[in-house]
Amino acid sequence: MEGPSDGQLIPSTAGDPHLNSSAAPMDATSSGSQHVATLRKLLFRRMLVGVNDGRYFLGLFHCVDKQGNIILQDAVEYRSARRSSPSAPKEERCLGLILIPASCRSSCHVDCFIEEQMALLSLCK
Repeated sequence: MEGPSDGQLIPSTAGDPHLNSSAAPMDATSSGSQHVATLRKLLFRRMLVGVNDGRYFLGLFHCVDKQGNIILQDAVEYRSARRSSPSAPKEERCLGLILIPASCRSSCHVDCFIEEQMALLSLCK
C-alpha cells in the first residue's frame, strides 16, 4: 500500500487560507484546521465504507469535501449475492476512483491504531 512516505506528494495548502493553520485566528477556525490536520493523516489509508443498500466499498481514502462526500481510489465494491442471507457469498467488482455521497453512507471504518480511532471519535463532538 502506498502512502505519503512512499513518494506520494500531498498538495500544499500554503495558498489556501481555509486550510493553512498559520492564517487562521485562534478561535473556532483553529479547531477546523485541527480537523483538516486529522483528515490529512488519513490520506491514502484503507477505508471501508458501508452504504444504505447493504453494499460496502473498500479503497484508499483520497479526500472528503465540505458536504461530507468521500472519494476512494482503487475502490472495490462488495455485495451479497443473495440479499436475504447475510452469510451468502459476496460478489466483488473493481471500480477505481469513486465518490460516496454522505447521504448514502451508513458506516465508515479506517485502518489505524486505537489512539487514532479515539481521536477521530472526538471529531464528532
